[in-house]
Amino acid sequence: MKFTPDQIKEYAAAYEGKTPREILQWAADNFAPRLAISTAFGPEGLVIMDIALRKVTPRIPVFTIDTGFLFKETRELMAKIEQEYGIAIERLHPEITPEQQAEQHGPELFRREPDKCCHIRKVLPLQKKLPEIDAMITGLRRTQGESRSGAKVFQLQETPTGHRYLKVNPLVAWTKEEVWWYIVSHQLPYNPLHDQGYPSIGCTPDCCTRPVKDGENERAGRWAGTQKKECGLHTFAANI
Repeated sequence: MKFTPDQIKEYAAAYEGKTPREILQWAADNFAPRLAISTAFGPEGLVIMDIALRKVTPRIPVFTIDTGFLFKETRELMAKIEQEYGIAIERLHPEITPEQQAEQHGPELFRREPDKCCHIRKVLPLQKKLPEIDAMITGLRRTQGESRSGAKVFQLQETPTGHRYLKVNPLVAWTKEEVWWYIVSHQLPYNPLHDQGYPSIGCTPDCCTRPVKDGENERAGRWAGTQKKECGLHTFAANI
């Protein structure tokens, strides 16, 4: 890591209020080629890819975590994105298939122990990828929920194995309305499930992703009926 924790905090404060393009340009200038966009193809990720690949540099790689439980609409959107931007999206896979997981841990682990399921299918593949990069661009926003309200433009993280990387959050200060204004005004392709009451889309079991009701938080459909709020991708590493 080329910057100290104090320097990252200074840059985070200095870039608070800067445009996503300016934030992404700084990240590209300082971390390419060891920089990548991490996305699950939610609205925020679509905006980030459009700004990064069209207005900063088309050479920032994009990766996603294919848990084996993705909606078919998500897979179809991924194919559209690859065609639209002329890119090949790297797909990270868990070491075991859903069938092997059921054999080793019992059926429907996602209902019985959702934290364990997310760790196997999301966190471990990301941990395996992280040593290849020094900075990861995400679609985190403060207004997505209480657990994300303190997010910064830049956050230095350290994994349990000691690898440090910078988390870059270009849309951290944006609202949901600003994200959708960009999508509509730039005519970006998006997941049709968003029009069916799914503001946040994860894995297919209804215990992991369901439509939200009027007045609910936009992430209320994730792990409904449990205290779980995060899959672990944004919480397994410690803030430095």
